[in-house]
Amino acid sequence: MKTIVICGATATGKSDLAVSLAKEIDAEIINADSMQLYRGMDIGTAKLDISERGGIEHHLLDVLDVTEDATVAWYQGKARGVISEIHARGKSAVIVGGTGLYIKAILDDLNFPDTDPQVRERLNSEAEEFGVATLFARLQLLDPAAAAAIDIQNVRRVIRALEVIEITGQPFTANLPREDSSKYPDALQFGLVMDREKLTERIDARVDLMWEKGLVQEVDSLISLGITQGTTARRALGYAQIIAMRAGEMSEALANEETKRATRQYARRQETWFSRDARIQWISPVQPRLETVLQKINSTSK
Repeated sequence: MKTIVICGATATGKSDLAVSLAKEIDAEIINADSMQLYRGMDIGTAKLDISERGGIEHHLLDVLDVTEDATVAWYQGKARGVISEIHARGKSAVIVGGTGLYIKAILDDLNFPDTDPQVRERLNSEAEEFGVATLFARLQLLDPAAAAAIDIQNVRRVIRALEVIEITGQPFTANLPREDSSKYPDALQFGLVMDREKLTERIDARVDLMWEKGLVQEVDSLISLGITQGTTARRALGYAQIIAMRAGEMSEALANEETKRATRQYARRQETWFSRDARIQWISPVQPRLETVLQKINSTSK
């Protein structure tokens, strides 16, 4: 039984490759996209519908309401439990997604310190009084690598990084595990890479297609279900912009353009994160993806 990871930036084709691979090696798929965990967030997360899953069992999709928040520790426990179940059935597990910290949580031992209520409360107060930009600037000084991987708009992550730095006296990224401490040392990681211009075209086309498929209507439905009360789901790409549109803060045309811009920025952060992991074997656009992955898996098995 194997553990395979398919990772990379958004819009590079990870989900389709994972389905094709799972068919070939008799595997089940585990979602590692933090926003595909949410029920009802389908169009904007590019979640495969049932007909696109090729009869392959998918895990950790649609497991949370939009009012709930996921933690890395919660995800780590759930995902590792699913891997154990899949392997117990004599099958391989294919982990697919672009949330780098979730993938690292599966493979490696993340032992961040518990939260300190006093430190957390003070940082929250500072964010409210001075704005997240002030805290983010502090993070850039204390831990440039963490700042490069975290979205400035993700207040919770910025605060958590600063909290860990204050509690441990070390950079947030210093608390990430070494790559030689893997829970699954035989896991194979494959990253999909694409040149920037081509990826930009794909992102822009994908956002336009999401609008055509009814993303605005999907967000309207989720607003009625309380997405604006959640702290995680409401910040998802596309969802945050349409929520702002419905609040009268921007036009629909601007919401569309802002979604494209934010997605391009997110893709760059994903590339930065994954580029730090030397275990990832990168597959270029000119390589036949499925054949290349199967060849590398077979060569490792010998």
